[in-house]
Amino acid sequence: MTQTAPSSSEGETVPGAHLAGAGLIKPGYHPRLTNDDLAPLKTQSWSSYNIFAFWMSDVHSVGGYVTAGSLFALGLTSWQVLVALVVGIAIVNVFANLVAKPSQVTGVPYPVMCRSAFGVLGANVPAVIRGLIAVAWYGIQTYLASHALVILGLKIWPGLAPWADVHEHGFLGLSALGWAGFMTMWVLQALVFWRGMESIRKFIDFCGPAVYVVMLMLAIYLISEAGWSNISLNLGEVNYTGWSAVPVVLGAIALVVSYFSGPMLNFGDFSRYGKTFAAVKRGNFLGLPVNFLFFSILTVVTASATLPVYGRLITDPVETVAQMDNLFAVVLGLLTFIVATIGINIVANFVSPAFDFSHVSPQRISWRTGGMIAAVGSVLITPWNLYNNPEVIHYTLETLGAFIGPLFGILIADYYLVRRQRIILDDMFTMSHDGTYWYKKGYNPAAIISTVVGAIVAMVPVILKAQPFGLDVWGMAGAAQYSWFLGMGIGFLCYFALSTGARRAHRTAPAEA
Repeated sequence: MTQTAPSSSEGETVPGAHLAGAGLIKPGYHPRLTNDDLAPLKTQSWSSYNIFAFWMSDVHSVGGYVTAGSLFALGLTSWQVLVALVVGIAIVNVFANLVAKPSQVTGVPYPVMCRSAFGVLGANVPAVIRGLIAVAWYGIQTYLASHALVILGLKIWPGLAPWADVHEHGFLGLSALGWAGFMTMWVLQALVFWRGMESIRKFIDFCGPAVYVVMLMLAIYLISEAGWSNISLNLGEVNYTGWSAVPVVLGAIALVVSYFSGPMLNFGDFSRYGKTFAAVKRGNFLGLPVNFLFFSILTVVTASATLPVYGRLITDPVETVAQMDNLFAVVLGLLTFIVATIGINIVANFVSPAFDFSHVSPQRISWRTGGMIAAVGSVLITPWNLYNNPEVIHYTLETLGAFIGPLFGILIADYYLVRRQRIILDDMFTMSHDGTYWYKKGYNPAAIISTVVGAIVAMVPVILKAQPFGLDVWGMAGAAQYSWFLGMGIGFLCYFALSTGARRAHRTAPAEA
């Protein structure tokens, strides 16, 4: 029978503050699998607007604009980029709904939901993979927001310019001023996260709408400066028209899905708070196709207007704002982008590893500790080297997509095909060998094998196209942009086949004497 989040009258809870929401811990839940942050929620209170605001914060980040802008480097026309953005986000909307339902129904976060497919101990495999990927994204988004902070500092205090020169005052590829901006952003984000999930919800409710206001003001300013007749929506050098553009557009769609693959995979960390699944779906529709369509149009128009106004195409909104002469407008714009990026970074890349790393050792690693592990790791990977030009951006997205794809495919195959949406909630928190999700010593070999096979196959074209190889074996280098889809499809099919085979073998096995 499908289990729903239990009411507050059942069981016991651990005393103290509930930073990630009050969880319900029943007698018999094993300590190795349980803490107050991972247990099923007692109450689920998020509305459609809260989910809508979550996606607005996700979309309206500097990383979102930079990624969208990088698609112009593929040689597409503006309308082709617009199509790629909208179709890609429509796919994300469908997949986000699929991921949302199991966590909303059970009230548990993503890593706990993975116990159904991977086993109560094996779920640490996807938890650690997703946690490490979140560390990379956390660093990237922190760096992009800190870049705005550096530009703001230079606008107000031009004398700081020598400290922004990485060759004169630099360390590990980042200037001294860059380090100051990065660590400032690092601390600000940690302070918001430290206050808990309710404070995060209120923060993201503000962030998404705020950046829309600034982007609209920026677009209106640029259009008035350029004159609508002087704005051409064909940006850069267009290399593909007609049927020749179809493979490139499909690749761009795949990159959009890869960009959102991280928050999409662990969307259960947030859908668990939804009042109803219907409310989550409404929030997803408003926050993804509707919101993203407007965002895409705004991005294309704003980028197009930079050409006649500044004499060159600028796809980074931070740089666009920095070009303005009005100091007040520059300060307001850059601060808004900084706040918006803090919002997405916390919801997508702080909350996720907080749950993921806490899941590895619930009694030793709290939700707060898990988040801070991610924050420290984000500095060690020097993220400014992962997102510094369109080619590196695409390579980063393809690599992350290759590892996230199989995890997504396995989760969906298990819940919708293997389990047929029936979850025994209490068995997710027991170490009993008779538990539904014990499998073999707490691990499900079918899920582990499917993850390894899916990731390896998806990474082959990514590796082949990278330097020093630069190979195109049977066109496989072109398949790199579809790494998420490759990994997802192989993980899905492999897991379903192995699970079906295991169930068939179990039914035909002779009974024990």
